[in-house]
Amino acid sequence: MLLILTACSKNSVDKNCNFLLDVGVNTSINMNLPQYSQLSFVSNPVYIANVGNGGIYVTNTGTGFVAFDAADPNHIPSSCSVLTQDGINGICGCEDKNEYSLFNGLPLNNSSLRCSLKAYRVEANGNILSIFN
Repeated sequence: MLLILTACSKNSVDKNCNFLLDVGVNTSINMNLPQYSQLSFVSNPVYIANVGNGGIYVTNTGTGFVAFDAADPNHIPSSCSVLTQDGINGICGCEDKNEYSLFNGLPLNNSSLRCSLKAYRVEANGNILSIFN
């Protein structure tokens, strides 16, 4: 019993994954608009500014849509910590160049990174995507 209680304690939370603010996200996009038309195809992430901590990336995975915060969760927010898109990956502009998959949010180039990208829920209703937390 003691093992179960200690395994669930608040001390087991990785404090290194607390850099991003828990901001409310509730936005909708119309994929019929030209700026979102790339989402009709698999593997074409689209960046949406002014949402979340550093904007968000939305990607069509072929089986649905995923959305991740564009701020590197392994950095204190700064001018360099917003990811830029490189194909299907997001790359941090800071010196360490952390790289993440925009398909699953996992770190790619640094096995010591503890935090994955912050995910948001996505619901598709026709050509409208609702992105929220």
